[in-house]
Amino acid sequence: MRYLLVLFFALQLFSISAFGQEYKYHEVKPGETVYSIAKSYDISEDAIYKYNPDARNGIEVSSKLVIPVSEAKASAEESDEISFKTHTVKRKETLFSLSKQYEVSIDDIKRYNSHLYSSELRTGEEIRIPVGGMEKAPAAPERRTSADIKNQITDTREHVVLPKETKYGIARKYGLTVKELEALNPKVDVLQPGVMIRVGTKVLDQPVILTGDKFEFYEVKSKETLYSLSKRFDVEQDSLIALNPALKEGLKTGMVLKVPNKGEGMGNLDESETEELNDPDRLEEEDFASTKLDLRNTIRNRETKEIALMLPFNLHKIASDSLGDYKKAIQTERVLRISLDFYGGALMAVEEAKELGISARVSTYDTRQNAGEVVNIINTNNFDNVDAVIGPFLQNSTEAAAARLEPKGIPVISPLSNRSMRPFDNLFQSRPTDNMLQDAMLEYLEENGDDKNIVIIADGQAYQVKERLRNIFPSARVITPSSGNVKESEIKNALVEGRENWVILETSSVGALSSATSALNRLARDLDITLFTTDKNSTYDNYNVSNDHLARLKLHYPSVDREYDREVSEEFLKEYEEKFGVEPNRYAVRGYDLTLDILLRLASAKDLYESFEDHKGFTEYNENKFYYTKRAEGGFHNQALYIMRLNEDLTLSPVE
Repeated sequence: MRYLLVLFFALQLFSISAFGQEYKYHEVKPGETVYSIAKSYDISEDAIYKYNPDARNGIEVSSKLVIPVSEAKASAEESDEISFKTHTVKRKETLFSLSKQYEVSIDDIKRYNSHLYSSELRTGEEIRIPVGGMEKAPAAPERRTSADIKNQITDTREHVVLPKETKYGIARKYGLTVKELEALNPKVDVLQPGVMIRVGTKVLDQPVILTGDKFEFYEVKSKETLYSLSKRFDVEQDSLIALNPALKEGLKTGMVLKVPNKGEGMGNLDESETEELNDPDRLEEEDFASTKLDLRNTIRNRETKEIALMLPFNLHKIASDSLGDYKKAIQTERVLRISLDFYGGALMAVEEAKELGISARVSTYDTRQNAGEVVNIINTNNFDNVDAVIGPFLQNSTEAAAARLEPKGIPVISPLSNRSMRPFDNLFQSRPTDNMLQDAMLEYLEENGDDKNIVIIADGQAYQVKERLRNIFPSARVITPSSGNVKESEIKNALVEGRENWVILETSSVGALSSATSALNRLARDLDITLFTTDKNSTYDNYNVSNDHLARLKLHYPSVDREYDREVSEEFLKEYEEKFGVEPNRYAVRGYDLTLDILLRLASAKDLYESFEDHKGFTEYNENKFYYTKRAEGGFHNQALYIMRLNEDLTLSPVE
C-alpha cells in the first residue's frame, strides 16, 4: 500500500506521460530551413520551435532537431515501404547480434516486437525484423589504441611553447597524458620555444610549472600507489596532493605529477616551496571539512525553487494502467521500489522545506534507465528556470543530463551512483566513490595503527588493497585464504597476547569471510581483537556470516551513511510512518536528506554554486552528511563519509 501511495503522488507530478509522445532526431542538412524541415514532416514550424527553442536563433548544418513523430508523416528519406522478415531466435543469439546480422538498430527491432522492451529473447520464439526503410545499426565501438587518440580528442586549441617547458608540464596543464599530446602533434619530435602545438581544451586552474633544480615531472606507472610514490620521492602524501590537486580524485596510470627531484627530498625545499606546501587555502579547506553547518539559520532566498526529479520508475514496462498491474510491478521491479522509496523521502523534504518558508515546485520525470530518454526529456521540456536536477540514478544517464545542461549551468546532483564520472562543471556527485571509502579507511588505519599488531587477511581478488596495506604496515603478518578457507591455526600464530590485535579482512568470498570471522570470534575469548575492512560488500549479508561474531569483533568499516538516531530523527520518522505506514528505509532517508540539503543550499544563496562559496563546511541530517569539494577537472564531489563500528548489541555508531 505504501508504494501505491507514493506511485500515485508521482503520477500526479509527472511533467511527461509514460505513454505519451514519441520523438526522433533530424540532422540538419545543407540548405535546409525550419520551414522546409517542418514541411517535410507535415508539422508546423511552431512544433519544431516548441521542442527546439534554440532553433529560433537559427539552425546549423549537422545540428540535431527533435521531431514529434506521432504528429509527423514520414520524411522523404524514410518514405520507402518497410518490409519484415520473420526470424526464429537461435541459441546464444542476442538483440545486438541480430542488429548486426540484419543491419538494423536494436530500437527498431524492439519497436516491432514490443514485448522485448520488458523481456529477454527466448530461444525458438519468432520475431519480426524490419528490413526496409530503417536506419542501420551503429558500428560497435573499437578498442582505443594510441593511433586513435588524435581522433578521439576532438576539442583542441593552440599552445605556444615557452622556454624550459616540457612535454610533461604541458600535458599536465591540459589534462593529457604524454602519449595523447604526442598523438596530437605527430610531427613535433623535440619541443622548441616559440613552436605552436595542439593541446586539449580542459585547462587546469594552475599555470604550467617549469622544471627546475627542486622539481621535475614524473609519469605514473602501472601498479604504483600514492604511498609508494611518497617513499620514492621522500615526500609526505599530503604534500604530493598539495603539489598535484588532481590526486584528490585518485591516482591514475599515465598521470603526470610534479614531484621533488630524486635525491633532493622535501627537507631541501627553500622557503617559497615550503610555503606552497603549507598553502593557507589548503589548510583552511581541512578546517572546513570538520566544521558542521546548520543551513536552517542561513535562509535568505525566498524565491520559489524549481526542482526536477529524474528517477527510473520504468512505467513503460507496466502492461496497463490498472491497480493490479501496478501492484505486480512493485512486487517484481526492484528499481521501481528504490525509485518510489527515494521519491517518498524527497516529498517529505519538500514538505519540511515548506514549513521553513522555502517554496518549491517539483517536476518529476521517468528516465526509464535510459540515457537517450534523459536527453529526450531535456530536449522536449523547458529547463531554463530549473534550479537543480536531482537524479538520474545511473552513471550513463547522469552524465547525459550533466552534458546537456552544462551550457546552461544547471546543477545535476547524482544521488546514488558510487562510480567515478566524467567531469562536468555542473555535476555534483553526492555519494563518495568506493575508492574514497577505501582511502578513508586506510587513512584511519595509518593514523591509529602504529602501536597495534597488524594482521592482514586478503585473498587474490584483493591484491591491490593488500599491497597498499603492506606499504603502510611493512611488518604486518599476511594470511592468504586457501581454497576459500582461512585456517584458525594460521590466525592464532599471527596474533599476539597482551597487545591490541587489528585484523584487516579483505575478501568477497563467503567461505573465507565465514571461516575467518568464526575463528577470530573463538580466539577473541582470550585475546584483544578488532576487525577492520575497507570494503563491507554484500558478502557480509550472507546468512553464513554471523552478525554476532562481527559485533563481538567490533567490526570497523567505511560507509556513506550512518544509522539514524531515533531521538534526533523522531519527528521525521513519526511523519513518515504516519504517511506511509512503515519506517523509512535507507533509500527513503537518502531521498529526504539529499533533497532537504539541496533546498536549504538554494535558500541560503543566489544559487547552488554561490552557496558553497558563502557557506563552507559539512551538513548532516538523519543518516547522511555532505561536504562537496571542487574537482580539479570539473564538477564537485561529496567527500563526507563515516567510519562505522558494529557494537556488541548490534547497533552501529560512527567512530570519531
